[in-house]
Amino acid sequence: MKSSYHAWVAAIRIARRDAWRAKGRSALVLSMIALPIIGVSAADLTVRSAELSPEQKVTRQIGAADARLSGSQLTGPVYQDVEGRNAVPVGGFDKYTPAAEPDPNVLASAIPAGAQSLKDSTAHTKIRTRYGLLDTDLREIDSASPLVKGMIELKRGRLPQEAGEVIATPAFLEESGFFVGSEFRARGSETWYQIVGAYELPSELKKTEVIAPPGTLLAPLDKAFQAAGVPGVVATDSYLVKVGGDGFTWNTVKALNAKSVQVVSRAVYVDPPAESDVPYIAQQKELGYYSPHNGLPTTELAVLATVVGLAMLEICLLAGPAFAVGARRSRRQLGLVGANGGDRRHIRAVVLSGGLVIGAAAALSGTVLGVSLTLGLRPVLEEYLGARFGGFTFRPLEILGIALLAVVTGLLAAVAPAVTASRQTVLASLTGRRGVRRANRVLPVLGLIALAAGAAIALYGTASRMGSTVVAGGSAIAELGIVALTPVLVGLFGRLGRWLPLSPRLALRDAVRNRGRTAPAVAAVLAAVAGTVAVATYQHSSEIQARHEYVADLPDGVGRVAVQELGRSKDMGAVREAVTQELPVSVRADVGYISYGKPGCERFTGTEGCGRADIIRPREQRCPLYEAKDGIDSFSAAQRKELRKDPRCAYNRHSVQFTAVVADEKLLTALAVSDPGAVSALKEGKGVSFDRRNVKDGKVTVRLIDNKHDVFEPGVDPQGEDKVFAVHQAPDTAEGYGLELVLPPAAAQNAGLTVLPYASYFTLDGTATSRQKQRVAARIDQIGVEAPVTIEAGYQAEPDITGLALTVFAGLVTIGAAGIATGLAQADAEADLKTLAAVGAPPRVRRTLSGFQCGVVALMGVVLGSAAGILPGVGLRLVQRRETEHLMGLTGYANDSVYVPIAVPWGTLAGLLLAVPLGAALLAALVTKSSGAMARREAG
Repeated sequence: MKSSYHAWVAAIRIARRDAWRAKGRSALVLSMIALPIIGVSAADLTVRSAELSPEQKVTRQIGAADARLSGSQLTGPVYQDVEGRNAVPVGGFDKYTPAAEPDPNVLASAIPAGAQSLKDSTAHTKIRTRYGLLDTDLREIDSASPLVKGMIELKRGRLPQEAGEVIATPAFLEESGFFVGSEFRARGSETWYQIVGAYELPSELKKTEVIAPPGTLLAPLDKAFQAAGVPGVVATDSYLVKVGGDGFTWNTVKALNAKSVQVVSRAVYVDPPAESDVPYIAQQKELGYYSPHNGLPTTELAVLATVVGLAMLEICLLAGPAFAVGARRSRRQLGLVGANGGDRRHIRAVVLSGGLVIGAAAALSGTVLGVSLTLGLRPVLEEYLGARFGGFTFRPLEILGIALLAVVTGLLAAVAPAVTASRQTVLASLTGRRGVRRANRVLPVLGLIALAAGAAIALYGTASRMGSTVVAGGSAIAELGIVALTPVLVGLFGRLGRWLPLSPRLALRDAVRNRGRTAPAVAAVLAAVAGTVAVATYQHSSEIQARHEYVADLPDGVGRVAVQELGRSKDMGAVREAVTQELPVSVRADVGYISYGKPGCERFTGTEGCGRADIIRPREQRCPLYEAKDGIDSFSAAQRKELRKDPRCAYNRHSVQFTAVVADEKLLTALAVSDPGAVSALKEGKGVSFDRRNVKDGKVTVRLIDNKHDVFEPGVDPQGEDKVFAVHQAPDTAEGYGLELVLPPAAAQNAGLTVLPYASYFTLDGTATSRQKQRVAARIDQIGVEAPVTIEAGYQAEPDITGLALTVFAGLVTIGAAGIATGLAQADAEADLKTLAAVGAPPRVRRTLSGFQCGVVALMGVVLGSAAGILPGVGLRLVQRRETEHLMGLTGYANDSVYVPIAVPWGTLAGLLLAVPLGAALLAALVTKSSGAMARREAG
């Protein structure tokens, strides 16, 4: 035992000395192992530091109060969850019957007598900023109250003290261009407010919000909006309450729930009751809606374990050849160890100690850098996550486990070189002879079995409920099988050498003859490229599907501007003028809507005296799925599937504010409708229909409906006054882009309809530049109306940052692995290079040979990785196709409407197959010296 201890001490000292001598190689391997440790340790510290304790969570919601009381937005008794985030009516929504009007005093009456309370009112509006209009949350609360401590943190300036003063979040100041001391107005109001301070919400750093003293912001804005004839400010009230003692216990919370009050209680949050004591959970379980959140699900844990395992394999494949380089360069030293009485155990100990030393150094440096990185980037991480950390949480056991992973990885990477070095005879090590080693016949068989089993598992996963998890696991097993088959596959590549010129033939022959150093490097490249190709295949196929499913709002290059609030339709003339002046408009079609009731009423949500105009479809031309009393539940799955194919049940994929509009023939030009009959019909005073289901005997019925007569029962039409119009039915090839009926102004006037402007469609002479779009947005903002301008640009693919990052990663791994293999090849082929120099070979042969050696390794890895990466990509798409077909089947749609394509990303493959090997070869050639020192070739 004592002798073994001293042997390992000596081995570690030798390994430490060798690592210090070969600083470049040691730094390379250390970086490979330390980089993942830096990332994982930094991620662990970030996640743990971002996790808040229950006390911290509830303090950020209710400050120093014992509870927050808020309305549940329901009438009658409710059940709520422990955190007070969700509430459902007792008995579920199926048995819930809302009362006519909720009690406005329910919250105030729920506050216990003698308790300290603070009203917290919130609303939403648009604020005029230096750049335009900004959606902003408004809040009224006494920010000087002790109850808000921990919920609001003043960063600079002072708290508001009187009317006209507010404080704002940094996110609001950044988005608006304002600063402490600036003044602003809300849209629709002439009252100015001064920003006297900046505060932050620790868990909502990105929230744009302003706070004013109670009664100084929401009520004045509501009054100003009502006077302007636009919808007022809708405030939501809650109360912060402090009662002392035990606070609001769970029994108190349940008693308040019986009054339809929702409670966030500090006492319950910190010390939650058992699940059996929570009626909300019991009811949700009974209804089948409850899904507990207990950490990562099994699927995510399996995927995480697979990723960690493959990452360790990748590091071992990359670092293993580097340790082999060190063992080969130190073979004389290892031979001396054997000549002085050391056996194979001592040789293995020396090489394994190299992995131990590098792994320990990587663990120490990676952990220190990870901790330093987290501390240094903490403000940046907090801003990125949008929340302040609860503190800096350091869990020694987790960090120690991550560091131990680096040591284990270093040891595993040195196992194969240690075994190979120990098999060398003392004579071969001292003389520099390479020796002869028979190829392993078991490993290729195991690789073939793993490849077949992995492919079968992945294929099974395409039909399994666990889908993507099984596919990922099967693909990982298949990839390991290909890694095991790499030596055999490298040998097959050697048959191509007979058709190559001298330098590439020598490089390929050398790679094939020395598979022990070539195969790990090729496998490392294979693994990196396979992941890239898998993700690229999935993303490329998904993009083709997204392009196919994309629904254009308008013809390509056509624009539309529409007011969002119908009460501001009087400003539409100025909006149209701004669009015409700032954009290169070719044709502009002005569109109006049929107004019924008080002007400015919002559709469906208007107050008393409001109404709307709806197209009434003939009953025999309506879809039976939506006319039956119980809706689609009235039909069997087979009947639903068959009815989905019925033209009456065709789904309109476009969504517009009004399906019936009033416009002239210019609208047809904007919609790219080339039907001469449609143009003639509008000129003659007839309407144009884009949906033949609305037409009966050449006519369409429009019903004027008072909102108080609304009914929302299947098969029952609301009462109202009917207006019948003769129409021309446009051909099926004509697209209305959501519009179903276009009436000429003359027809609307003859029918006695009130038409108000709300939109304009326009075509452009060329394209609109970014500056033109900004100018028209600024002009509309000056008018003071919300009227966004949209111009159809067709399908726009999202930037593929993930694919680009993976491609770059694969390229770096390929160059690194090929470079290591090239260094080992040069160490092995030094005698051959001396012979070439001795017989008169030009100096560039060394550089050329080095480049081709690197390029050959890279090319073999890329080719094999490209083939291996197709399997998981195709498997995941097949899983998605099966899940989509299942979902379509549940909804009653026919499976023949499913479109989930599988496409190979030929562009990515071409870049990997050409650019990566070529770049690796050129880089190796550039960093290799053209000439070496003349020396006697050693025997062997």
